[in-house]
Formats: sequence, structure tokens, C-alpha cells
Amino acid sequence: MTREEELIRQIQKGRQECLDELIELYYPAILRYCLWHMPDAESAQDAAQETFLKLVRFIGRYEHRGQFKAFLYRIAANTCTDLRRRLLPSEPFPEEPNHVICRTESGYQAAEDRQLLATVFTKLQDDQRELILLRYGQELTLREIAAVTGQPLRTVQTKLSRAVKKMRTYLED
Repeated sequence: MTREEELIRQIQKGRQECLDELIELYYPAILRYCLWHMPDAESAQDAAQETFLKLVRFIGRYEHRGQFKAFLYRIAANTCTDLRRRLLPSEPFPEEPNHVICRTESGYQAAEDRQLLATVFTKLQDDQRELILLRYGQELTLREIAAVTGQPLRTVQTKLSRAVKKMRTYLED
């Protein structure tokens, strides 16, 4: 049994102190995810906190089948969508995401690369951005992405491949 499974089981038995450890385990990744989906850092933090509040409400009914990460990202995705609708009912996806996929580098070239990547990222369709973000930004497996998006695994593979190909085309241009 993994540590995650043990924590979930203990929380479901009423040991609320285990909830802190579970949140510590996932909060940084969920916050990064929310930073991509919200217009500013403050609303991203609100979305991350709301995600974990919803988790507390739903965890009693959660049945662990090795899909907890996907379950948590689905909550985060829905939370971001709901909060964004309330905050910015008519605004599109932010032009410059708060967090960039590429690894930390120093210097002018790294900043230029991040800007180029952010620009190309905004040219993708919403569902393509989401797949790229989940796979490369959040490092979810294809199975986890399928669970988060509610799409069949083959569909996720095909759409992700197309999205990567489209990004390459934009980057080559």
C-alpha cells in the first residue's frame, strides 16, 4: 500500500491530521496547475485552496483505485472553471500564463524561450492546452489524463500527439 493510499484510508476513518500530510504532498502541483488556469496568482491560490476544501467534502465517498491524482486534478479543473466564470465571465484564457512549462534556466535566452513557449501555448485550442499542461506541466501519465478529462486513453494519445505536433509547427515557424 502506498503512502497516499494509507493517508486516504486514515482520513476516511476520521484521522484529520493525515489530511495535512496529503495536502502537503499535492498542494504545490495543484497550485502550479491553478496558476495556468487563473488570471493571477491570488485567484490561483484561492482555486487551490478551494480544491482542497472540496476534497475534504468528497473524500468520504472516494474509493481509492489508484486514481487519486486524477480525482484531485478533476476537482481542480472544475474549481478553476467555476472561479474563472465568476471572476472573468467574458475573458479568454490568460495571454501570458503565470507558470511556464519549461525547466528553470538563467539568462536572456531562457527568458526568450519561455516567452516564445507561452506565446505558442496560447495559440493552441483550449483542449490542446489542457492536454499539454497535464502531460508536460504537471507530468501526469496518459491514463491519469484520460481520467481527468473523461476521455478514452486512445483519444488522449491522439489529441496529445496532434497538440505536440501543432506546437512544433508553431515553434519551427
